[in-house]
Amino acid sequence: MPNAIASVMLILWPVISVILFQRMPLERAVLWCLIAGYLILPPVAEFDLPLVPDLDKSSIPSLVVFLLCVFVLKKRISFWPKPILAKALVLLFVLGVVPTVLTNRDTLIFETVQNAAPTVFFNGAVPGLRLIDLGSVVVNQLIVLIPFFVGRRFFASPQGQREIAIALVIAAIFYSIPGFVEIRLSPQVNTWVYGFFQHDFSQTIRQGGYRPLVFLEHPLWYALFVTYAVLSAAILMKMSKDKQQVRYGFALLYLFGFLFLCKSLATQIYVLCFIPILLWSPIKTQLRICVILGVIAIVYPMLRNFEVIPLDAIMAQAEAYSAERAQSLGYRLDNEELMLARAAEKPLFGWGGWGRNLVRDIQTGEIISIPDGRWIIVFGTFGWFGYIAEIGLLTLPLFYLWQQMRHRDVEDVSPYIGVLVIVLSVTLLDMLLNATLIPFTWLCAGAILGYAEQLKYPNLDEQRRKLFQGNLAIGDTRTPKEQRSVM
Repeated sequence: MPNAIASVMLILWPVISVILFQRMPLERAVLWCLIAGYLILPPVAEFDLPLVPDLDKSSIPSLVVFLLCVFVLKKRISFWPKPILAKALVLLFVLGVVPTVLTNRDTLIFETVQNAAPTVFFNGAVPGLRLIDLGSVVVNQLIVLIPFFVGRRFFASPQGQREIAIALVIAAIFYSIPGFVEIRLSPQVNTWVYGFFQHDFSQTIRQGGYRPLVFLEHPLWYALFVTYAVLSAAILMKMSKDKQQVRYGFALLYLFGFLFLCKSLATQIYVLCFIPILLWSPIKTQLRICVILGVIAIVYPMLRNFEVIPLDAIMAQAEAYSAERAQSLGYRLDNEELMLARAAEKPLFGWGGWGRNLVRDIQTGEIISIPDGRWIIVFGTFGWFGYIAEIGLLTLPLFYLWQQMRHRDVEDVSPYIGVLVIVLSVTLLDMLLNATLIPFTWLCAGAILGYAEQLKYPNLDEQRRKLFQGNLAIGDTRTPKEQRSVM
């Protein structure tokens, strides 16, 4: 169980965020509020208050950023994007949970019947969704989308995109310090600070050593974040000159080596495949590749549902590489089969929350499935409507940007948009096997959509610049130009 320090950190984060906004330019403060909150705040711990969404390390930073920007700094953040399809997906994402609640009001009861006598033993129940919780569920969907629209509002420019890359590199370098401690001594930092271990300890052991996770939910989350930083260091090195280029080159080598110490094969493959593409391929080629990955992310669940994916061939390839990897992959696929059968019972709107989407023993009520991929979790919880809304909002920026760039010169395109596109695509690919969707993923998707909107509506950039007039940080006396300066 989380200790008092965990609760105190969640309570203090709004205060820490105000300090960040006082001392940093707006874009930088927004980034560090979201990224530092994700990296530092305790996992699993939350405030479960009645009739409101759970307040945890994902929702608290997002809410604080929104409240400070809108009500303190008076910066308008619109939840209404320009593309008509994006508007429809936002409505579906937020309001699509209403039929989910309405169709899952029944209680799931588990009981055992003793054959020798007409006796029924009650073993437990999973409660139905209540109408009184409907507002909380809708508000939670809005909170999830805050980073998406913050990214669209503040990080659509090349300067904002560069800020993202710099923040990722700095954060990953500092976060590698406790990471090295856990690689050497075993993952104990969260236990030392917050009083509990957040996952299955066996998941941290690989190749005769340990995988770090620090304050994140799983070692794979840690390795994926380092992957973001490696890609960011590569583009910063490419776009810098002289001493800065050398500095970012050393950062790239350092983070690249550290990523291999994280012992996550998937993230190593991502880096080895995408760094050459990022450094030497034209931006249009990068975007085409990422659009293909977006299509795969969309159609994979459909193909999986109709049993089109050649699972036997995939397992054979995995066994040829490593028996341990094949066992892990087989376990994931077996759980997907169980979850798909469960989701097929309510395919349109899903089973809702409170673990109703999980497969349980029909008599004891014990959970016998462990979902891994984000897609199967969303599909089981919110059905096809929820899945289409989420994956649509995450992939639409890729397609929309590709549409706007088809007939444009490469020289007119932001040199930093490519790394955001690749980071988003890598996450979409990883989400097929892991639930690695985090607020930062939404921020990247929003930044890409905002940039694509600027390409289509050139005057939009000028309108946003006018909104930046005045001080960009609370109590800051510097000029807007000085505050917008890049690190």
